[in-house]
Amino acid sequence: MYDAAVIGAGPAGSRVAFRLAEKGCRVIVLEKKQDTGEPVCCTGIIGIECIEKFGIEAGVIRRQVRSALIVSPSGKEVHVQRPEPQAAIVDRGVLNASLAQRALETGAEYCLNRRVTNLDVKNDRVEITMENDRTADERLEARVAVIAGGYGTKLVEQAGLRKAADFAMGVQTEVETDGKEEVEVYLGGMVAPGFFAWLVPTTPGHALAGLITRRSTSYYMDKFLTRLAGEGKISGAAHELRFASLALNRATRTSGKRVLVVGSAAGQVKPVTGGGVYYGMLCADMAAETLATALEHDDLTAVSLANYDKQWGRLLGREIRLGYWSRKFYERLSDRRIETIFDITIKNHIDTSLAEADNLRFDWHGAVVMELLKQKALSGIFRAIKAPFPAIKRD
Repeated sequence: MYDAAVIGAGPAGSRVAFRLAEKGCRVIVLEKKQDTGEPVCCTGIIGIECIEKFGIEAGVIRRQVRSALIVSPSGKEVHVQRPEPQAAIVDRGVLNASLAQRALETGAEYCLNRRVTNLDVKNDRVEITMENDRTADERLEARVAVIAGGYGTKLVEQAGLRKAADFAMGVQTEVETDGKEEVEVYLGGMVAPGFFAWLVPTTPGHALAGLITRRSTSYYMDKFLTRLAGEGKISGAAHELRFASLALNRATRTSGKRVLVVGSAAGQVKPVTGGGVYYGMLCADMAAETLATALEHDDLTAVSLANYDKQWGRLLGREIRLGYWSRKFYERLSDRRIETIFDITIKNHIDTSLAEADNLRFDWHGAVVMELLKQKALSGIFRAIKAPFPAIKRD
């Protein structure tokens, strides 16, 4: 019997496997894809803080980012730039493979092309049922299971937990460009209602184009690609469209008897952007610490594993609440109000003051939200639209 079965070989899943194997646990990772390096629907923009903390290999990084161009519904532009790189664009498929290789070298086992269909929590073990292209109902047992399969997996409910209640749909494709060097973000209801679209340069002559919406994702993606082509920003046909469900808020519980949930499945994401690599890996370390202690003392009860919820809630709870408040606020903005915010930002040099603020970091949006709330020039907009929540409680 394995000590732990990790379901999902994304960054959070492989990080948990690596840390547990490092502590001498017998770990197996179950992945439905045939290759851990397969492309995924993710821009792969990761903060420098994440890269340094987790020792992301240089070969994974495509380019560094220190500026972005934000485009209003009418085409107005705000250019945000900092002197030092704030993030890097990585190849997410290569990143996944790199993290999996690190776990393998530490002693974790990987079982690919296995889709987990059932998770049955017993008093003394977890029974896992899976299938592949050739065999149905293959089974294995572990003392504990870690669900790291991304948002929307039914395994969360099978474990007696609830998934994050709010989500949106992301779509992305690779496109050809001519000399594009800067990340571009597009706002407005005609592009991506309530959310945003992007054009992110990767390698010379190539970029990733995508967007997030709650509805009609393919329709808005087609319009966005047509717009980019019409403006001469992309050329040639787009590659295959890749879709993914994105959690926008945290799950109420991410632990139960003999089960933990990490990554997007737990809602460990930045609600403003939907990015989850850094938060997922931070929480993976906490999950591994909790599990290592619980396995050592053979105490895998819900009470014992609840320490994981408390730990990551202290680190990210308020950050996610602030981000979710901002997300709901932004969804209430009409294109006209977005234009007004652009005009106020440009006139009062708010973009410059934010770019020059030393306390703002790429992966922590809460500080940016609080800085914006302090801007007197924007107070009229905040008063005009009721905040989605009356208060943000501190942990």
